[in-house]
Amino acid sequence: MNTSEFTGFIYLISTVAGFLGALTGLGGGVVITPALILLLGVDIRYAIGATLVSVIATSSGAAAAYVREGFSNIRIGMFLEIATTLGAVLGASVASKTPTSVLAVIFGFVLLYSAYQSTRPHPELPSESRSDRLATLLKMDSSYPTPQGPESYHVRRVRTGFSLMFGAGMLSGLLGIGSGALKVIAMDQVMRIPFKVSTTTSNFMIGVTAAASAGVYLRRGYIDPGLAMPVMLGVITGSIIGARHLPEAKTHVLRLIFGLVVAALAIEMIYSGFTGKI
Repeated sequence: MNTSEFTGFIYLISTVAGFLGALTGLGGGVVITPALILLLGVDIRYAIGATLVSVIATSSGAAAAYVREGFSNIRIGMFLEIATTLGAVLGASVASKTPTSVLAVIFGFVLLYSAYQSTRPHPELPSESRSDRLATLLKMDSSYPTPQGPESYHVRRVRTGFSLMFGAGMLSGLLGIGSGALKVIAMDQVMRIPFKVSTTTSNFMIGVTAAASAGVYLRRGYIDPGLAMPVMLGVITGSIIGARHLPEAKTHVLRLIFGLVVAALAIEMIYSGFTGKI
């Protein structure tokens, strides 16, 4: 495979990853990182570095459209970014001292748990349920557009969600996934924010989280422009396409896509880590 073919293949993979990332809040990293490692043999730390750059691109490509359309909750995103940024810097600092096989196994188990949580049904809360006091104080309650008109929602368990975001940020810096998967789970399953609002707010947040840890990787020489550029361009293309399709997408379909993609990659990463292929 020559340089042009290699670059084109990376661009194609990244476009698909950006499309999925925009629709599900994954940020594309959960597809790009294992694809670069397993299909193209890229060193895991360089793959993480390129993925972090692409995650920033995903956020830039999709977040503006989601904010304009009224899906993203900016108040929630900015508050939770405090925790994710602190965690991202810590995770990036730890990553350089961790063996690549260990990173691969951790990556796989995190993704496997994410797939399980995202597809597990949970009981719907009554619409009259109140938000907690902190959510009311910070004015986090809002509404989002639906085919039937704007639908309001209440935010719950803000403190628990904030704590989980620190862990999501640390995993972002450690694994280069943008932590979109865990952010969506924290907002959807714990804070009871509607799934489409969770995915779009995740896309709004992941750029800041990734930028915090990307600085650490850049300083240590793990961001290769020749690898990061086609990844970034592909993700931007895919995320813009995904953003245009989100309004008519069905939530249960998004959950199924989310779970299947993440589970398949998780199993492959765990296997490769344990067998020493990474």
